[in-house]
Amino acid sequence: MKITAEDVARIAHLARLELTPEKAALFAPQLGQVLEYMDKLGQVPTEDVEPMYTPVEHVTVLRPDEVRREFTREEILANAPEDDGQFFIVPKIV
Repeated sequence: MKITAEDVARIAHLARLELTPEKAALFAPQLGQVLEYMDKLGQVPTEDVEPMYTPVEHVTVLRPDEVRREFTREEILANAPEDDGQFFIVPKIV
């Protein structure tokens, strides 16, 4: 599809973009190439292709959201600088 600099200037005007004539002349062939490629993609037979969210299979790295007890209280308090046997003891702030 042949895109002229005037076409690009009109599209830029509709998009409320300011383009210099030099930029419009630069973008015209590039936009034409993009539209030609889109035409090629439109010719690909996709009737038998199942729609998908993404072509890449993602594996979640998150663990299941399940409640489980992995450590005992004693194990958790073992690294505390100070504890009373049940809770952490922290400095009083106020």
